[in-house]
Amino acid sequence: MKGFDNSQVRRQDRLLAEQDVERVLREAEYGVLSMVEMCGGAQEDAAGYGVPLNVVWDGDGVIYFHCAPSGHKLECIDRNPLVSLCVVGHTRVVPEQFSTEYECVIVRGRASRNLSAEERKKALMMVVDKFSPQYREQGLAAIERSFARTEIVRIDIESVSGKTKVMGR
Repeated sequence: MKGFDNSQVRRQDRLLAEQDVERVLREAEYGVLSMVEMCGGAQEDAAGYGVPLNVVWDGDGVIYFHCAPSGHKLECIDRNPLVSLCVVGHTRVVPEQFSTEYECVIVRGRASRNLSAEERKKALMMVVDKFSPQYREQGLAAIERSFARTEIVRIDIESVSGKTKVMGR
C-alpha cells in the first residue's frame, strides 16, 4: 500500500500489520478528518479542526469523501490542504481491565478539490458500492440528481500507519 510506514509509531509492540491497515481502510464506516483552522487569519490564531465523515479508499494511494459544495471544512482545506485522517476499526471496552481494545489507522495527506467530473462520479460510485451495494441502480440515480450540488475531495496519501491493542479474553 502506498505510504505505509509504521516506523514512527511509538508503541512498536502495538503495530497494525499492513494487511490489517488495508482492511480497516476498506471496511471502516467513517474517519475523523483533522485540518488546521485559521480562526483569525494569522498563524498564531491557528487551531485544530476535526470532523467525522464517510470515506472510501481506492485500494492504493487515494481516499475520497463527499460533502456540500461549500462550508467551513472546505475553507480550511483551501487555506491549508495538508490533512490527517483517523480511521477507527474494531473497538471493545474491557471494563474489568480499565482499558479498550482498538484498531486505528492514521493517514496523512494532501486534500484536493476541483476534480474532473469523471473522477467525481467514480468516487461517488465507490461510496455507493461501499455503503449501499444492494442499491446500486438507485445510487446511480441519486448521483445524477445531486451531482451538481455535491463536492468530492480527494486525499492523496503521503503516509499511513496503524496501531492496535488486543487484550486477552
